[in-house]
Amino acid sequence: MTYIEIGEWALMQNAAQAVRTNVFVHEQGIAPEDEWDADDVTALHAVLFDLNGQALGNARLLQPTTNVAKVGRMAVIKDSRGNGYGARLLQALIRCARQSGHKEVRLSAQRTAEGFYVYRMWK
Repeated sequence: MTYIEIGEWALMQNAAQAVRTNVFVHEQGIAPEDEWDADDVTALHAVLFDLNGQALGNARLLQPTTNVAKVGRMAVIKDSRGNGYGARLLQALIRCARQSGHKEVRLSAQRTAEGFYVYRMWK
């Protein structure tokens, strides 16, 4: 059983940083200084937790223009992949974008993750 919490960086930072450090910095070798940016402070963050409160995945929603939102920094820790967690995070942020009145949601993703998004969006 899992649940998703959505909130601002001040509330979600510890959990989101744990996931992103695990996936992007340790697993993929991205430099820590390249992982964190000013967009974190203005973004809406979704973090997926297990029942013990362990963060398993996260994503963020940016609102660069009035009608367009952007999902990015999506990650699920390796041992938790294949359970639909990424799709749930994506769906949660798309709902948030719609509720905020955005007409379009764009996705920022690594090329290696392209198959995941194509499969999830058109399944």
